[in-house]
Amino acid sequence: MILEFIKLFDLKLNFLNVFNYISFRSVLAIITSLGFSLFFGSIFIKLMGDYSFSQFVREYGPDHLKKNGTPTMGGLLIIVSITLSVILWCDLSNVFIWQLLFVLIGFGLIGFYDDLKKIKAKQSDGLPAIIKYLLQSLVALISVYWIYNNSITFEQTSLLIPYIKSTYIYLGSLGFIVLSYFVIVGSSNAVNLTDGLDGLAIMPTVMIASALGLFAYLTGNQIFSSYLQLPFIEGAGEITIFCAAIAGAGLGFLWFNAYPAEVFMGDIGSLSLGAVLGAVAILVRQELVLFIMSGIFVIETISVAGQVIYFRYTKRKYGAGKRIFLMAPIHHHYEKKGWKENQVVIRFWIITMVLVLIGIASLKIR
Repeated sequence: MILEFIKLFDLKLNFLNVFNYISFRSVLAIITSLGFSLFFGSIFIKLMGDYSFSQFVREYGPDHLKKNGTPTMGGLLIIVSITLSVILWCDLSNVFIWQLLFVLIGFGLIGFYDDLKKIKAKQSDGLPAIIKYLLQSLVALISVYWIYNNSITFEQTSLLIPYIKSTYIYLGSLGFIVLSYFVIVGSSNAVNLTDGLDGLAIMPTVMIASALGLFAYLTGNQIFSSYLQLPFIEGAGEITIFCAAIAGAGLGFLWFNAYPAEVFMGDIGSLSLGAVLGAVAILVRQELVLFIMSGIFVIETISVAGQVIYFRYTKRKYGAGKRIFLMAPIHHHYEKKGWKENQVVIRFWIITMVLVLIGIASLKIR
């Protein structure tokens, strides 16, 4: 919006030239989303508490019943913070920005409806899984089709293999759409499954978004992309500002979500943040790097899928279901083994930091 304002009035003041720099506007995006989250966080939490928009915790598993009644739907604060920051500091003529906002808000609405169902029913089960999946699929397919119509070069419809020099796997139209669909929906559900402990999901999201912002900046710069042998995608640099807004809003939310949490993000936050990370990775052609950096999210998802499949298999074969883990997702397994909640969270953060650095290393290891 600021750029449009400067262009509209054809302002020639020299100091306004700084707004043409993506790096400068990225810093402003972080400050704006962080400041908004911090300033309105306490007000938001009180409002959610006053209207009894609170979390209902399952009775089985680790002893988290003390968290019953904690305000939820903090993801709404995150989404508003990101959207406000993006509208202020991004170039709104850039189609990538609108694509990402569509994904963020679209999946946010699904999560919002799911959270409302839980609150009204006063239980932890919201939308039926099949309904939630169909809604996710609808938003994801619309998003992918929109992205595909703006991704017509070889690099933009091919899968970039990290760590290997100039190696692409040509996907074709159908392959690109299928891969992108699974990246968005898979990433959305992976973050959702991880969001089970105070601060567990939000900090990895901040780290991954920051790293993807770096990839976006380099991909959108013809000189840097050529030097690092990345596909040059005109306009992708503007995505850096979007990623900066995610990082700022996430850090602001973490202020209130750190152990012991004053607010939970709910499905409105986890579904939307996971989906938008997937969308960013698609736009900058770093799906496999996202997979590496999101290792914790991936392991959490595999632990749930593996537990369910193994339980059903053993029940059918032996008459009694057996489990691989003490409890899934895997963060609860470690709680059952005696790890404190904040130990699990911080150790998972450390793992994510290492994985993000490994992902960033792909810029030079080719």
